[in-house]
Amino acid sequence: MMAQPTTTHGTLFMDEPMSRHTSWRVGGKADRLYIPAGIEDLSGFLQSLPHGEPVYFVGLGSNLLVRDGGVRGTVVVLHGGSLDTLSLENGKVYAEAGVTCAKLAKFSARSHLHGAEFFAGIPGTVGGALAMNAGCHGSETWDVVHHALTIDRFGRLHQRSQVELEIGYRHVSLPGEEWFVAGWFDLAEGEASVAEQKIKNLLAKRLETQPLNLPNAGSVFRNPEGDYAARLTQDCGLKGYQLGGAQVSEKHANFIVNTGDATAADIENLIEHVHATVLRETKVDLQREVRIIGEHQELRARD
Repeated sequence: MMAQPTTTHGTLFMDEPMSRHTSWRVGGKADRLYIPAGIEDLSGFLQSLPHGEPVYFVGLGSNLLVRDGGVRGTVVVLHGGSLDTLSLENGKVYAEAGVTCAKLAKFSARSHLHGAEFFAGIPGTVGGALAMNAGCHGSETWDVVHHALTIDRFGRLHQRSQVELEIGYRHVSLPGEEWFVAGWFDLAEGEASVAEQKIKNLLAKRLETQPLNLPNAGSVFRNPEGDYAARLTQDCGLKGYQLGGAQVSEKHANFIVNTGDATAADIENLIEHVHATVLRETKVDLQREVRIIGEHQELRARD
């Protein structure tokens, strides 16, 4: 669909296929999709929306499943616009929500700062990492966050510190209807070459162990305490299991891949099948890491 003119400076799309904005490459149309030109522009856009309009924020769409019936309301995409500022401020790394985690890791290393290398293994944006306390290899986002900037449904900005938030494993609870738009990262000084080598090693391991050649959304389930979702899934004989065009990866059992013609319903049904099978066979109630939004196709068809 052609972009529509707006009174703000970003770009507004009507009836935009969400398959263009998710790493699984599936999803129906969003009523409206907005790519802001910056934080100030985003503030103005949110103020312009009707009261009660549902709003969803998306980064790279790498931890997101949008159902085939699409999204009623407005989707704000932070990546690909102008929320991509990355700089040093008083010894801290300032990164806006649209910056990719890999870019944050590399910038920090080049700036002779250590502690952000693990971000290279997170296939998303800073905004998503802040929102879910993303992590890998024993490190988590909020281990290195000094404070963050959020925006609320009415376009007002708030600085938030850790003491104001409920932060847990793959979980951050914000007060009210707010979204992260930037963060300040407190990192240790060190040799750039050491951090850069660590990033290279991490990326090589990711390439070796994850199905990066097929559309996926990263880890589907959180690791239960003291165990791994991938091990549980594999031990239940589900590695390679397929429903429609969705398949439990042969390379990593906590990944579901789109083999080429998957629908969102295929993927959601496979997620539910894995969850039910692991619960029945092991009594472990896996918690989904992937966020699911939107309507089922059949519900949309009845509108």
